[in-house]
Amino acid sequence: MDFEYSDRTKALLEKLNKFMDEVIYPAETVYEEQMEKAKDRWQLPPVMEECKAEAKKRGLWNMFLPADRDSGDTHGTMGLSNLEYAPICEVLGRSSIASEATNCSAPDTGNMEVFARYGSKEHKEKWLKPLLNGEIRSCFAMTEPAVASSDARNVECRIESDGDSYVINGRKWWSSGMGDPRCKVIILMGKSDPSAPAYRQQSMIVVPRDAAGIKVVKMLHVFGYDDAPHGHAEVIYDNVRVPKSSILLGEGRGFEIAQGRLGPGRIHHCMRAIGVAERALEMAIKRAKSRVAFGQRISEMGVTKAHVADMRMEIDMARLLVLKAAWAMDKFGNKEARQQIAMIKVAVPNITSKVVDRCLQLHGAGGVSQVFKLASMYAHQRTLRLADGPDEVHRDQVGRLEIAKYN
Repeated sequence: MDFEYSDRTKALLEKLNKFMDEVIYPAETVYEEQMEKAKDRWQLPPVMEECKAEAKKRGLWNMFLPADRDSGDTHGTMGLSNLEYAPICEVLGRSSIASEATNCSAPDTGNMEVFARYGSKEHKEKWLKPLLNGEIRSCFAMTEPAVASSDARNVECRIESDGDSYVINGRKWWSSGMGDPRCKVIILMGKSDPSAPAYRQQSMIVVPRDAAGIKVVKMLHVFGYDDAPHGHAEVIYDNVRVPKSSILLGEGRGFEIAQGRLGPGRIHHCMRAIGVAERALEMAIKRAKSRVAFGQRISEMGVTKAHVADMRMEIDMARLLVLKAAWAMDKFGNKEARQQIAMIKVAVPNITSKVVDRCLQLHGAGGVSQVFKLASMYAHQRTLRLADGPDEVHRDQVGRLEIAKYN
């Protein structure tokens, strides 16, 4: 097990850190100002397009997609392995705008992996190519308000065959990316055959965003944040009709695709989360060194040093666990690495939530305000304990797989 960064990763990290210092960190304030002044919060601030153009110019674009294990196809991307991408993704996680600026943001990354691995030639030409070029954005629709969606067998949204079409009826929510005006395509999971075996009842289907019958009920807030211009929507699909060619892999293959998609998605979340924790710790230390209370700098207090020590150890443990999962995915494949993926999906968001919470405390009252980024960081890190499956589901899988080793 070797976690030494490759020469390619080292070179990219050098370029990326320079890009962050020269472009992304200065753009964060501009992005926020443009959002505050915008008449429509659901339009992209102009500074983002400037950042994307600079990222392309510097060769920092589409770094997330590994080469296909069988064919070696990279679809024109860098073809970084999961282990190579892990430290890159961590740096991107330090800023809320960096992933999109480099075309490495969710849910597009997961959807592009779906099109790359499971899409037809038509899907790749119509949807994957413009996604890779950053010309459009996408949405993933799986969770539903009426059922406990942590058990995806509960999905009720129907995908029914009708002549040369499929007709979709149902209600989804937490459909990430639906609020973005550039969203042009949805990958939706629904029930195509209720009489089939439990894990063959579901299918995934490609739905154009402008298809007739799609109605956004409302945009959902995350701890009070609307996440504009990206957003998470509650959506009704009312007799939405798409061609038969829209099905991915074929009827009943939804779970197979979901597992292929969610594995990389989960580890990307965890990679970015480590970057969030590092940024929060950096901010907290600088704040503690600049403030005096009861006759001494806050950074000199024993309780502060204890907190900083705990955070340093926790972040490093989380990083090592993520690197091990990335290594396992590269060496054995996503399915064989599912225990490691489940482990990080529980451990890392819990660790980063605690880290950000301590950093928020070290900032004092300002930590809960919009003056610093910590309140938003905390909201998003706490939400990660639910995104792509709650802690309880992943803990169950880890325990089940561990017990099975002793049969």
